[in-house]
Amino acid sequence: MTLISVAIIEGNPHLRSLLGWHLQQANYAIYQAANLNQSRRIFEQHMPALVLLDSDLPDGDGLELCRWLRQNTQAIVLILSAKNTEKDIVTGLKAGADDYLTKPFGMQELLARVEALTRRIRTTTAPLQLDYGELRIDLVQRRVQFRGMYIDLTPQEFSLLYVLAQANGEPLSRSELLRRAWPDAIDNPRTIDTHVLSLRKKIEQDPRQPNLIQTVRNVGYRFNLDGISAGLGNGSSLMEISPAPGRPSPANKLKSRVPIRELVNQG
Repeated sequence: MTLISVAIIEGNPHLRSLLGWHLQQANYAIYQAANLNQSRRIFEQHMPALVLLDSDLPDGDGLELCRWLRQNTQAIVLILSAKNTEKDIVTGLKAGADDYLTKPFGMQELLARVEALTRRIRTTTAPLQLDYGELRIDLVQRRVQFRGMYIDLTPQEFSLLYVLAQANGEPLSRSELLRRAWPDAIDNPRTIDTHVLSLRKKIEQDPRQPNLIQTVRNVGYRFNLDGISAGLGNGSSLMEISPAPGRPSPANKLKSRVPIRELVNQG
């Protein structure tokens, strides 16, 4: 069974350790960071499904990280904060948080909220994993595997590939791709072309003559299932699977519209 991954970004070491222990006991895969700088390492190598985020981190504003996550990923965000006024809660939710829990809180309430937030992943009608021969697209871990290798995709590229593959060869317009891949985005549908170009460079044998992601004139793009048999990529975007004992392998390295290292430097 694939475990749902949770990132705990919490400045209090005792609380961070306590959260990690309880969530591991509840069968979640855990990543921990004490500040924005450490969280950068997590998001450069992994894409957690859920982020528990301290609003007041030692080296910056947790709400800024929340905004970055909302703009660049599809992670579910639960804010943990000692600020408990109505204005504080509204500010956190408007920053993009899916839920807001004030400190101090009971661990059973925290676990119940995590379960409620991740229920959409566990019970989604969309498949959590797509398998096409030697190509595997894992929605929970948000990683793509081909012939024993991971393909190094950004969160935007992963979402785009997943939506295209889930359509089973049906062409999708740029507007529809934008709506499905990034529901909260306000980009022009034509930005899809830029992401498709980047994705093709990583997964096509010849990006100039794409065989997997095909352009459908006057419509948009389609995922060509028959193109998988030809093989993906030229090797430059592939990473060998070599997991350390007891932890998942690195999946996606972020190359987002707003790099997280810039967010850290601003803190």
